[in-house]
Amino acid sequence: MLIDSTHRVWIAVTMVALGLGLVVYIPYALVAVQGPRGGSAMGIVYGSMGSALMLFAGLLGARKKFPVWRVGRATSWMRGHLWLGLLSFPFILFHSGFSLGAAPLTRTLMVLFIFVIVSGIVGAMLQHFLPRVITTRVPMETVYEQIDHVCAQLATEATDAVTELLSALEGDLEHANPQQRAEAASAGTMGGVTFASAIGVDEPFAATLHSFFDDEIKPYLVQHSGRGRVLADKERASAMFQQFRILCPEDSWPRLKDLENICEEKRELDRQRVLHRLLHGWLLVHIPASYALLLLGAVHAVIALRY
Repeated sequence: MLIDSTHRVWIAVTMVALGLGLVVYIPYALVAVQGPRGGSAMGIVYGSMGSALMLFAGLLGARKKFPVWRVGRATSWMRGHLWLGLLSFPFILFHSGFSLGAAPLTRTLMVLFIFVIVSGIVGAMLQHFLPRVITTRVPMETVYEQIDHVCAQLATEATDAVTELLSALEGDLEHANPQQRAEAASAGTMGGVTFASAIGVDEPFAATLHSFFDDEIKPYLVQHSGRGRVLADKERASAMFQQFRILCPEDSWPRLKDLENICEEKRELDRQRVLHRLLHGWLLVHIPASYALLLLGAVHAVIALRY
């Protein structure tokens, strides 16, 4: 979620509400005989307001589960979740008198609440900045759910490219270019021109390339993340392909370039996968912690009002 000018109203409402809460809290804290406490009348008011804001923020999950509900726009719910959820924290602090509490349940609630707020702020920052990073660092961005399918296609393309390249290097005319075919057709022993030299046969290099494909390229393309592979490092991969261009006939360079581009696309897909997980992975801790906070908050309220 991009934090832009559309958030101004929410920011203004949040700041005004926080200012009013603080204006009331200061004299309350100064005149309270036993200090600000959660069980006092003002403490209960602050606690109720903070709990209401927390509950509103928690309702975003229900809104996402039932998108057919026409109860406001999803973007409005997201902005409200961010700013009103953030506003609930100082109101709960007003409720507790800026204390973590003495009882185990109260202390657990406050620690959990701090964790939820911090994880929410981190998530908001990630959602603000990471989409731009993905656009900049992953020019060939694809639909996340299609990454595995695209990687499989890249492996197939690489196999075809290497097969064609090896066939030419090993003397198979089927994959030779028109000029090589013409030279091979007129090849003879005069002038040292032979069938093999006409189409650029280089069996030792072909064996080296075959080994490189089996040991490095293919495993890298089929591996889920490519982590730990030489080809996962752009500079090292570029140096290796440059070395191959020095060793192989110039006619083979286009196919080598195709292989290098395939590996580069795989690196971008791996980068996108990591950034996407970072963009959404924080929810795996934020959402369960938020629901646990709401549940324990309800238990705390019942116990406090009853006893």
